[in-house]
Amino acid sequence: MDRFIIEGNGPLNGTVNVSGAKNAALPLLAASILTEDHLELGNLPRVQDVATMCALLERIGMGVQRTEDNAVLSGSSLHSHIAPYDLVKTMRASILVLGPMLARMGIARVSLPGGCAIGARPVDLHLKALERMGAEIIQETGYIEARAARLKGAPITFDKVTVTGTENIMMAATLAQGVTVLHNAALEPEVVDLADCLNAMGARIKGQGTSTIVIEGVERLHGATHETMPDRIEAGTWLCAAAITQGHVTVNRMQPEHLTAVLQTLAAAGVPMSVGCNCVEVRPHHGLHARDIVTQPYPNFPTDMQAQMTALMTQASGVSQITETIFENRFMHAAELARMGAQIQVNGRTARVTGGTELTGAKVMATDLRASASLVLAALAAEGSTTINRIYHLDRGYADLETKLQALGGNIRRAGARTKNLDRPKLVVA
Repeated sequence: MDRFIIEGNGPLNGTVNVSGAKNAALPLLAASILTEDHLELGNLPRVQDVATMCALLERIGMGVQRTEDNAVLSGSSLHSHIAPYDLVKTMRASILVLGPMLARMGIARVSLPGGCAIGARPVDLHLKALERMGAEIIQETGYIEARAARLKGAPITFDKVTVTGTENIMMAATLAQGVTVLHNAALEPEVVDLADCLNAMGARIKGQGTSTIVIEGVERLHGATHETMPDRIEAGTWLCAAAITQGHVTVNRMQPEHLTAVLQTLAAAGVPMSVGCNCVEVRPHHGLHARDIVTQPYPNFPTDMQAQMTALMTQASGVSQITETIFENRFMHAAELARMGAQIQVNGRTARVTGGTELTGAKVMATDLRASASLVLAALAAEGSTTINRIYHLDRGYADLETKLQALGGNIRRAGARTKNLDRPKLVVA
C-alpha cells in the first residue's frame, strides 16, 4: 500500500494550477447515461474516483474514451441497469447513476454506496423524491432497485440540503413527463455546473444556484461539449498549504467567488492575499490568529475544507473552536494530528484547537480524503520526516498532488509496493 514521505523544509514558493473538480466531474459523467449521443467532457481531474466512475459506466455498456484530461462518452450501447457492489463500494458518488439510469431505462439496480467513513450519508432523500415521481423502490440484499415506465414531474421538498440528492433528482427529472420543482435545493457551484451541462444537452432547467430549481422534462437529450469547473476544494487546500508554510504561492485556474467563505476566514486569520479573476496570490504572513469556524452548506464554510483549516489553526496563536455541522464523524484527523504534536480536544461535533504548537514528524494514517490533505499540510510545517499511510484516499480526490508539491519546493515522495502513474490513473478496486 502506497504512502507519502514528507520532510518539512520551509516555505512553498511558485505557481500551481488547479485541476477540474472531482465533485463536478462525477455527476457530469453520470449525466452521459441520459443520452444515446456523444457527451464530450473536458478538464476532468486525473483522480481515482473519476477512473472508478468511468469503469462503472463501461460496465453498464457505455462507450468511454479518455485522453489526458478529456473524455468522450457514448450511450448508444448502454445495456445494463446494474451498478455492482465491487465498483460502488469505494465511492459514495456512485449513487448518482440511479436517477439517470432509471430515467433512461425505466429500471435501475444500484448497490448501496461506500466512500469515506466520515459519518452517515443516507440516500433516503433520493429515494423519497423518486417515489414522488412515480418510481417503485425496493431495497434488498444491499441493493436499491427502482422501476418506473416513465417518471412524472412533481413538486419535491428536500428535508435537508443534499448536493447529490439535488443532482440525482435533477438528472432524473430531465426526461420525466411534466415539470419537477425542487425546493430546498443545494446551491453548490457543482450543481450549477451540472445544470449548465444538462441544458447544453437539451434539458430545460431554471433556477440552478438558488434554493428552487425548476426542470421541465423533455423527450430526449442530445450530445454536447462541456468543460468541468475548477476544483474549489483543491484550490482551498493549496491556499492553506501556502499559509501553513509561510510561503508565497499563486493558485491559478480557480474561481475565487466559489471560495468566498474560505478566503474571508484566511484573511481574518492574518493571511495576506491578492485576489484576481481566476487566481489568488498568497504572500508570507507575520503570524496567524485563531479563528472560530462553523461548517455549513454553500455559500458558507465548506465541510470539505474543515480538516485543512484545522491543520492550519494548529499554527495560529490562540484557541480556535471548529464546529462540524454536516457530518458527525469528521474529526478523525484530530488524533493523527495529535501524534505530530497538535493540541486538539474533540467534544462531539466541536474541536478545540490550541494553536502555536510546534509540529514534529511522525508516522500517521489517513482516514478519509480531506483528513489526508490535512496530514500533508501538517507534515509540510513539521520538523523532520512524516510518513502518511493509506494515501489511496488522496488519490481519490487530488490530481498530481506530489508532482505539484514538488514543483513548489515541497520535499515529498511516494513509496510503496506499487508505482502509481497519476498522469494516467488506472482503476484500483479495493
